[in-house]
Amino acid sequence: MSLMTRRDAEYWACQIAGWGIFSALGMATEVMSSGWQRSIIAGYALLFLYSIGLTHLLRREIRRRAWTSLPVLPALVRLVAASAAVAAVQTALVVAVYAGLEGHLGVWSKASSVMYMFLWLWVVVTIWSMLYLAITTLRHSREVRRNELQMKIALREAELRALEAQLNPHFLFNCLNSIRGMISEEPALAQDMITRLANILRYNLQRNRRHTVPLASEVEAISDYLALESVRFEDRLRVHLAVDDAVRQYPVPPMLLQILVENAIKHGVEELPAGGELSVGAFLEDGKLRIEVENTGVLSERQTGSTQLGLANARERLRILYGERASLHLAPCGDGRVAATILIPTTS
Repeated sequence: MSLMTRRDAEYWACQIAGWGIFSALGMATEVMSSGWQRSIIAGYALLFLYSIGLTHLLRREIRRRAWTSLPVLPALVRLVAASAAVAAVQTALVVAVYAGLEGHLGVWSKASSVMYMFLWLWVVVTIWSMLYLAITTLRHSREVRRNELQMKIALREAELRALEAQLNPHFLFNCLNSIRGMISEEPALAQDMITRLANILRYNLQRNRRHTVPLASEVEAISDYLALESVRFEDRLRVHLAVDDAVRQYPVPPMLLQILVENAIKHGVEELPAGGELSVGAFLEDGKLRIEVENTGVLSERQTGSTQLGLANARERLRILYGERASLHLAPCGDGRVAATILIPTTS
């Protein structure tokens, strides 16, 4: 059932239930004082029908003139005035139906009785109008909030996709650059490197379908990447991996470790003639997943090219996914080493 169809069904159900209860109570009061009479039953049956018709016309005018979009006071003034007009028509119909069924005016010959009925119906229709206004305004407010939320989600999704897309050229360039020097020197080794690159690219394509992957997948991807870099650096790159089995299934943003490892090699190991060590660790700490990428080197203000963009994008992806509950810090840790530390919440 579509949204509009469901709303129309709810509206008509409320109309029938509301005026049905009102008419039934009025008929019961009349029957208790005057006994069962066909004119009473017919009169209240007709009251039920034309009350629904008149308030439906009132609803149409409210929507056509957009009274629900007006400030509260002007809207209330219009609703009270329109309710008085509907109540006057209802009162006239009550008197006319009674006279037609009974052949005389009876109790309606007194102006006080007519005025009482008018005031009573005015109150009832005014309450109906207020309820309609309140329900419509509340529904509109909910729709606005829902639309705003959907727009924020769509914007967040688009922003995240854009950030992830920016990582791909940087990643591909570094991997291809690692292979380039090996093709003519050691074809067999270059073939193995291309196989590893294919694994990384396959992983990269698959991860674009979602915003988080198990940490184990990240570790596998950087293992291939470090194997490529180890061929290029030979004994200048010494790698240590220490990832607790207990955290391997925790979700992390894809390519996050890749960016940190690339940064550690480019601005640490690569700049040292003797090379250096690269350590990757992951474990739980105070209810958060702590990931550390530590490398030999010094922290320099000179952050150039795509690596700087990669770190900035990594921070932004963490912010979008986890808000302020996640962080990425790059800082010296003594003994000529630099550490990139990520903290990610383990609960949503």
